[in-house]
Amino acid sequence: MQRNLYLAFFAILMASSLYGQQESVFDDDPMQHLPLGMEKSKYIIREPTGLADVDMRVEPPNWWVGMVDPRVEVLIYDEGVANYTEASVDHPGVTVEYVKRLENPNYLFVGLYVAAGTQPGAFPIRLASSGSALGNKAMRGEKLVEYRLAPHPRNTWEGREPLSSKDLIYLIMPDRFANGDESNDKVYTATDTLLNRDKLLFRHGGDLQGVIDRLDYLEELGVTALWLNPVLENDQPYASYHGYAVSDHYQIDPRFGNNEKYRELVKAAHSRGIKIVMDVIFNHCGDQHYQIKDIPSSDWIHQWPTYTQSNFRATTIFDPHGSEADKRKMLDGWFDNHMPDLNQENEHLANYLINNSIWWTLYSDQDAFRIDTYTYPDTKFMARWNQRLLEEVPHVGLFGETWVPHIGIQSWYVGGEKLHQDINTNLPGVTDFQIYYALHEAMAKDPTWTDGVMRLYYTLAQDHLYPNPENNVVFLDNHDISRLYSTFGKDLNKMKSAMSLLLTMRGIPSIYYGTEALLEGSGGAFGEAGRLDFPGGFPGDPTNLFEESDRSVDQNAIYIHIKTLANYRKNSAALTIGTLTQFVPRDGVYVYFRRSGSETVMTIFNGNSTPRVLDDWTPFAEITGGFRTAKELSGAGGTTALEGFNLELAGKEAKVYILGH
Repeated sequence: MQRNLYLAFFAILMASSLYGQQESVFDDDPMQHLPLGMEKSKYIIREPTGLADVDMRVEPPNWWVGMVDPRVEVLIYDEGVANYTEASVDHPGVTVEYVKRLENPNYLFVGLYVAAGTQPGAFPIRLASSGSALGNKAMRGEKLVEYRLAPHPRNTWEGREPLSSKDLIYLIMPDRFANGDESNDKVYTATDTLLNRDKLLFRHGGDLQGVIDRLDYLEELGVTALWLNPVLENDQPYASYHGYAVSDHYQIDPRFGNNEKYRELVKAAHSRGIKIVMDVIFNHCGDQHYQIKDIPSSDWIHQWPTYTQSNFRATTIFDPHGSEADKRKMLDGWFDNHMPDLNQENEHLANYLINNSIWWTLYSDQDAFRIDTYTYPDTKFMARWNQRLLEEVPHVGLFGETWVPHIGIQSWYVGGEKLHQDINTNLPGVTDFQIYYALHEAMAKDPTWTDGVMRLYYTLAQDHLYPNPENNVVFLDNHDISRLYSTFGKDLNKMKSAMSLLLTMRGIPSIYYGTEALLEGSGGAFGEAGRLDFPGGFPGDPTNLFEESDRSVDQNAIYIHIKTLANYRKNSAALTIGTLTQFVPRDGVYVYFRRSGSETVMTIFNGNSTPRVLDDWTPFAEITGGFRTAKELSGAGGTTALEGFNLELAGKEAKVYILGH
């Protein structure tokens, strides 16, 4: 306890001595990356020598009875703990299968077997030494490590539906959405205590309470799933706001809240029919993680003689003509200096990451995972991770980020048996960048034989490459790319049309926070200029775009457009699970239908930049035959008789109709 108080005082002292007054560390650049006087992390070779005076950790901190796999590996971290060579447990049904050590004397891995029928309860893991320990140093006496098995929550899962095409995902960067608890804005035990809302790359103060406070808004919009950018601790000296450099896999970042607050969010969301998607990273972690500062073994991460960055070429993994050097650089190269590249081929690290994901799912009752940088970790590990999660939690939703340029590359990562593929990845779906590219091209270019809206047509025509294309997450923008409204040159018609296509497309649609409020922003290596605060989410904001009265005419127009489509979609079998039938675009006009039972929805998009009139419905007779009316869903056109219907479409305009008899 005294040591923790000392560390807290030391952090405050260091912050004041390093930065002086906060104002002195900022310049005039809104894209300032580092506080003045700070340098980026430097690459060093990590040696597993073992630090002194470390805080003890036991991970996972507890487990559950009744698991599909009765085995769990418990990591015990404490100074010199590897000098204990034996472990035992006195709890009926629980046995110790193994005790393993690595190079660092501060780590011990204990394999427990929890037999079927074992009762929940607490018990000590008893560590002892046989006399021949690491470095010929035997520990005297024994050490008791308290552990607990909890009741399995399986009986609460009845009727639970997985994340699916029935859902609409809303992507939130928690630091930028809403600040519901100002008391956690600055946590002085954290390395980064700077807060500056004028700087895009510094923390702004959003948190989990802010998300909880806005759940009613999201429910009204028609959202059924929240994907949060990473919320685990990121105790990094800079750029900690985005969450992608985890420093503690078992703790919510205290500037967002705590573990209990995360569970509160999940429960509150579930009460509104909203699922929670956790964003996880297996490719790398932050260099302030205790497992990096006191590395368990030299092969825990990929270490190079000098800093070596990934080549970011996913094709090297399966290219039949590719070189091993390129493949190694893709898989083992680093993302950034402060993001050590994890080696999932290390069996203990693999166990640690798998158990961590299972733990969060059972602990919090969350619904799904989005796997960041999915193409970069070891492929066999990712296949095993997918399999284990689906075994233990059959309703868990999984989709991986596959930021690649072509369908053949993207589809390789989806589970199922495919041509010339020696591994089943077990991954249900991916972030569908091919649909993203196609939707943007349809809006940006006039149609040719292959370009413009034709790219969207051809992209969907290749859905045969996916076992279940409806599991893919489709989107128009996210946290890594420019804001949609900026990309479209503030064109409201394009915004509405793109949303009409997205929300009637196959797959699981995802909307980036603030798109419904026409937030702007473009620029930065990964769309950082678009990572804006949601106006009204922070104390003192002069405008509150959560409220209709503060929105402009255009902001209300796009909000109502999305809300109308999203809420209709929520209860539409045709748009969520229905078949998709598309027709080859004629004169740049693209028509497709979604059908389920007696419900048929028709989407029409003019891919030209100039107006068109659609007055010949005979090409679509195989679908429209028998229908007499078309009721416009996406606007104020009302219901029209199909016979003699002359549909006037502005350039790049889309309309959605419900067909009736």
